[in-house]
Amino acid sequence: MAHQETSDRTLPPPWDRIFGLATRTFVWGLLIGVLYLLRPFLLLVFLTFVFAYIQAHGVDGLQRRIHNRPLRVVIVGLVVLGTLLATGFTLAPQIQEQAKTFYQNKDKYLVEADEEVEKFLRQYPSLYDGLKKHQSTTFDPSEFAKPTPSGGDTPAGQDQTAPTKLTLVSDFIGTFSMGKNPLGIVQSGLGYASSFLLSLLFSFLIVLDLKKLQRGVQGLSRTKVGFIYDEVADNIAGFGRVLGRALEAQLAIALVNTILTALGIWLMGLDNILVLSAIVFFCSFIPVAGTFISTTPIALVALQSDGVSALVLVIVLICVIHAIETYILNPQIYGHHMHMNPVLVLIVLTIGGQLFGVWGLLLGIPIVNYVFRHAIRRPEERPIEA
Repeated sequence: MAHQETSDRTLPPPWDRIFGLATRTFVWGLLIGVLYLLRPFLLLVFLTFVFAYIQAHGVDGLQRRIHNRPLRVVIVGLVVLGTLLATGFTLAPQIQEQAKTFYQNKDKYLVEADEEVEKFLRQYPSLYDGLKKHQSTTFDPSEFAKPTPSGGDTPAGQDQTAPTKLTLVSDFIGTFSMGKNPLGIVQSGLGYASSFLLSLLFSFLIVLDLKKLQRGVQGLSRTKVGFIYDEVADNIAGFGRVLGRALEAQLAIALVNTILTALGIWLMGLDNILVLSAIVFFCSFIPVAGTFISTTPIALVALQSDGVSALVLVIVLICVIHAIETYILNPQIYGHHMHMNPVLVLIVLTIGGQLFGVWGLLLGIPIVNYVFRHAIRRPEERPIEA
């Protein structure tokens, strides 16, 4: 550290500025390179931060009632773990039963869905004829080259080279290849599960030993790599606070989204409203994919109770709630917590989702907020995050 300060004083202008800029470029390039190498563990790092942030706030909240910090950490950790386990053991049997029922009756559901769609499209002859013509030119002829059950010729008037009914829903479901590689699905599930469990363990250990970890990290400023610590420490800490505020905003969105969905489920008269609402709440923290994950069990219950018509109503309900979340809740709640204009929030979410997918939706708002409110401002002009 002293050697660096001496070098800065002895370098004449403009070399002192060039040296400082080169140092910053090297440090941030090194940090970006490390993050790139660790990208397979990005989910683990993110989940660890989320659980550590939640537990740290819980520990601080109990400070007035319980003065022993390790005891507070253990209590909060047990509460978080107990909540997750109770939720998992409550939801897992319901999901398994519904998934088993759906799998056994999936062909029936698809046929009924195709019939409902075809009945609706017959009201518009031009559209119906166009879709049927398009389907007749894209189907697999081998499916219709099988002999008739009697072994005779094809009945007169029946075209053996074209399907007799529209199968739009069946064709759409058939485009998904999830069932073609069950081993890959199992491996992905195990990877997500291991990341989840490891993040719980790491977050508990981090919060438990937080004071010592802080002293150890701060001690890097007195080592030969102190210039790296001095350059990135405040920025990483500031971004962590901004990301925490983004998580608080997402929690508020999840609560409102869950209440709206539970109200819709209640109005439709579906069963298992508490289980379905809990799934919606937890899936609300997963951008884009969470909407489809949480909709699946609701759609299964609707199919089993009232058939395809209830399924269509569920899809309409979810689309309306998703539109409210996207165009009203996200801009307003993120704008309040992150002190950003709602229009800018909507733009960032749109661009981030298109360019970087799920991670763009998760980290786009915190990154843009930090860049414009912290990174490009002078230290005395930066706002103080609570």
